[in-house]
Amino acid sequence: LKGMAAYVDHAVILGVEDDDISAFFHDTLDFLARDVSDVDALVTRALLVGEKNLRAMEMLDQANTGKYGHPEPTQVRVTPVKGKCILVSGHDLKDLEELLKQTEGKGINVYTHGEMLPCLAYPELKKYSHLAGNYGGAWQDQAKEFDAFPGAILMTTNCIQKPRESYKNRIFTCGLVHWPDTVHISDRNFAPVIDAALAADGFAEDEPAKFITIGFGRNAVMSVADKVIEAVKAGKIRRFFLIGGCDGAKSGRNYYTALARAVPDDCVIMTLACGKYRFNKLEFGDIDGIPRLLDIGQCNDAYSAVQIAVALAGAFECGVNDLPLSIVLSWYEQKAVCILLTLLHLNLQGMRIGPSLPAFVGPNVLNVLVDKFGLTPIGEVEADLAAMLG
Repeated sequence: LKGMAAYVDHAVILGVEDDDISAFFHDTLDFLARDVSDVDALVTRALLVGEKNLRAMEMLDQANTGKYGHPEPTQVRVTPVKGKCILVSGHDLKDLEELLKQTEGKGINVYTHGEMLPCLAYPELKKYSHLAGNYGGAWQDQAKEFDAFPGAILMTTNCIQKPRESYKNRIFTCGLVHWPDTVHISDRNFAPVIDAALAADGFAEDEPAKFITIGFGRNAVMSVADKVIEAVKAGKIRRFFLIGGCDGAKSGRNYYTALARAVPDDCVIMTLACGKYRFNKLEFGDIDGIPRLLDIGQCNDAYSAVQIAVALAGAFECGVNDLPLSIVLSWYEQKAVCILLTLLHLNLQGMRIGPSLPAFVGPNVLNVLVDKFGLTPIGEVEADLAAMLG
């Protein structure tokens, strides 16, 4: 429910609301207040949360694409350029847009971090020439990355960790994220952030240019659907893997790097959320011009992944579970859990989740998930891959 609320909040910020979704929050909180212990009733309600979250993600997709256009395949620089700089982390596209407007013509380069990387594929955001690229990786590496970043840092929405002394005077928060003794911007007037960036050293020189490609939302993928379908029918694409979700510092997450590396050359990997940083700078090549790594976007862009799967199933005249598709998720917090519930609501079978099971998945819950949906924890890469390839 918390994950769904986060998506709805982002949509509302951009002017998209749904009274039915708002009513559902009240209804479900009432349900939980009754201290229900019946497993079947709880599973039914959890799947209903998954159903409503599909609508919540649709709202956010509508909000993002309606305001900023549909993501386009885009080459993104992942090494810095000379000059003053601001780093934007979190999830909120509106905050980034306002910062870009306020920094125009000031000689400041703006970089994305973490889940803000997909912003660089939206036409109405990437049009700003001073949106220079992406710096760093997922949220759990922020302390060392922010330490090394020679400019101001803006945290939007969430994913902040206790700031180090080295950058606590040049990190700012806005939206729902706060930290004690950190300046909070409540009105999107980013003058303090800009002043801090101008006062900082900035990057002294350009680093050697390196790029990755992002922006494979549903519109971009479906625009080449005929080519994809032809490649599958010709046996050139054997299977699709959706490998994504939340990243974290816990040991075992190198599984996702190893899995991506091990996926055969005749398979395509789709990815989303910050789990992508485990492998998104590796070189995967292409299959007849179709990139083997398709970055779909933020965690909420699971909506795009669902739409792609449904469209492919329609093209092949089969059910989604009959597609040559394997889903391997990494979870950390409520958004990833909410996405999992949505996928279960859609009756997607045989998914894998890791690096470990959430604490709330006890033996009884696990039995339900295994029996009804074939959901299994990740194991060893070689064995899992062999099972998925059949």
